[in-house]
Amino acid sequence: MGDELRVLPAGAGYGIVIGIGGIFAIFMLCLTWLQNRYTDFSTLRAEEFNTASRSIKPGLISAGIVSSWTWSATLLTSSTFAYSYGVCGPMWYGATGTLQILLFALIAVKIKANAPGAHTMPEIVLARHGKIAHITYLYNGLATNMLVGACLVLGGAQVVEALTGMNVYVANFLIPAVVAAYVIAGGLRSTFIADYTHTVILFIAILIFGFLISATSDVVGSPAKLYDLLQEASKNMPIERNTDGSYLAFHSVGGLIFAVDLFVSGFTTVWLDQAYWQRAIASRPETAVKAYMLGGIAWYGIPFGFATAMGLGCAALTNNPAFPTYPNPLSAEQVSAGLSAPATAITLLGSGGAVLMLILLFMAVTSSTSAELIAVSSLLTFDVYKTYFHPQASSATLVRVSHWGIIVFALVLAAFCCILNAVGLSLTWVLTILGVIVGGASVPVGFILLWDRMSTTAAILSPWIGLICGMVVWFTTTWKRSGEISVESTGNETNAVAGNLASFGVGIISSVVLSFMFPGKHVSTDPAHMELSSMVNGTAVGPDRIESPTPANQEEKKTTRSGINEVFHSPTSESEHPTKNEIVDFLESKQIEPMDPLLVEKAERFAWTANAVFVLIAVVLVPFSLFGTQYIYNKPFFTGWVVVSLIWIWASVLICVVYPVVESAGALRDISSGLWADVRATVGFRKQKISGQNAA
Repeated sequence: MGDELRVLPAGAGYGIVIGIGGIFAIFMLCLTWLQNRYTDFSTLRAEEFNTASRSIKPGLISAGIVSSWTWSATLLTSSTFAYSYGVCGPMWYGATGTLQILLFALIAVKIKANAPGAHTMPEIVLARHGKIAHITYLYNGLATNMLVGACLVLGGAQVVEALTGMNVYVANFLIPAVVAAYVIAGGLRSTFIADYTHTVILFIAILIFGFLISATSDVVGSPAKLYDLLQEASKNMPIERNTDGSYLAFHSVGGLIFAVDLFVSGFTTVWLDQAYWQRAIASRPETAVKAYMLGGIAWYGIPFGFATAMGLGCAALTNNPAFPTYPNPLSAEQVSAGLSAPATAITLLGSGGAVLMLILLFMAVTSSTSAELIAVSSLLTFDVYKTYFHPQASSATLVRVSHWGIIVFALVLAAFCCILNAVGLSLTWVLTILGVIVGGASVPVGFILLWDRMSTTAAILSPWIGLICGMVVWFTTTWKRSGEISVESTGNETNAVAGNLASFGVGIISSVVLSFMFPGKHVSTDPAHMELSSMVNGTAVGPDRIESPTPANQEEKKTTRSGINEVFHSPTSESEHPTKNEIVDFLESKQIEPMDPLLVEKAERFAWTANAVFVLIAVVLVPFSLFGTQYIYNKPFFTGWVVVSLIWIWASVLICVVYPVVESAGALRDISSGLWADVRATVGFRKQKISGQNAA
């Protein structure tokens, strides 16, 4: 890969990963202690550890969504996209990535309407379609988390190695280990707090780079200067299949192909990722849709603003003597590893830019990795241990299993990243082919909640049919177009997009066709059976269960709860588990019921409208108008483009940084009051003790 970007000593890499990571872990442990002491939420309870007691407000959910979706790939690959394809890159990346978040809002409201007691995505599948379907989606969920985790950790480790020379294999183990330390202590709520803290630091770094490119840097310093440098770059290293080879042309065939690839991968990495289901489950029912809408809008600004500055900046600065590979552009291997943004940072700020970039990437990697760790821990706890080994496990037992799940996944993920690095697979390769592996299940899992006619046969078979077709098309296309099956040929965007589309498309088509060919009834819609599913399995099943409770069925529910207590608190159970089952207690105390049907209808209408507007403007009208007209940006238009990208970043700051503080003012006051009361009590006790000693 070359050592041109290695501007920092290896100690800097270890210092950031261990030092900053350790300090942050201690900070998070302190926050968890404050939460346990001064609030009603205890991480010793399984419901708090795995679902944050379903009480998170929309601002913090939005920050969590942004943080979870801001991978190292978001920063590195979006910049690579801009460097490789020009101005279309940031917009295509932002649009294709945001759409899945906005569409997931529809799933979020269905979870609150039909499965208010669920803990995980496969739990919902189990309740509606049985154990074979459950295992199918449990596999796809774990595979998605493993591939997403690899994108996060491997991408971060490879950049740390490129900038500092730190051993990439050591980095692959240290990054998950640091994150696991505070996730084990704080559970899901700690990941939200970590997400918020990481997001604040993330936006500070992004704004520094944005203003350097657009206002303050001596080497660029304005959109007009950036425009002139990009025109020069278009002549020196034109982009194949762009209009006139220009970086300033939105018409890019390669960019459109990669956008389709990202579109498929995005569905997979959102709809199949337990981390997003967990955020929907943790949110308050009345604000779940609002949270995902705000999160999607806020996230758009990150790849749009960051890649506009750092990806286009990399192309503009290639001929600058301060550029790390001057007089040569980045090599294909360096581009594939996502080093365009680090190269820009080094050109702008030297070794200081490399440090800032490492901190930025470390924040992105660790915040997203924390979400993946708690997500897999929940899958292992509720969908493996509790479902198949110990259905009546106590809350304390489930918390211990969750802790071990985090440790096991951190070790397995680190080993998997080391294997990928050893065989020469990069972040871009993993992201490019991800949809081939699990894309067949990405839309069917949404259909299970969104489409009443989805049959059990379709739910079980469509992911596997999609996987087989995707693999066949991927390898066949690679062999026909490239003449060989290799890392380079399988990672080619055209070869990969064929496999992605086949897996994704066949999964959708087979879901619909098989549902009509083999229609079947789901689980019983008897209210008592559904209540039992809600309380014991954590899922209120049946897409039609949205009616308001009546006095008659309220009595039925009391009887059902009584039956549940008999199951859990029978003499045999008492001897095995002397404490009451805290999951049942929690669900009973919180009276978790489906959302009011009027609120469901209103939320769905809002979500569909927002998605329609976004697709029409951001996915179809603006990009395809620019693509179809083959327009090459002039200087005023490009200046406006850059200014809009900066404004969007500031809007994201308001949503993810300011809004969560405003909405959490009450909780912050409670913690501050409790802490101050403890301080006063401690000081008063010491004074009393000293007075007593003096009197003696």
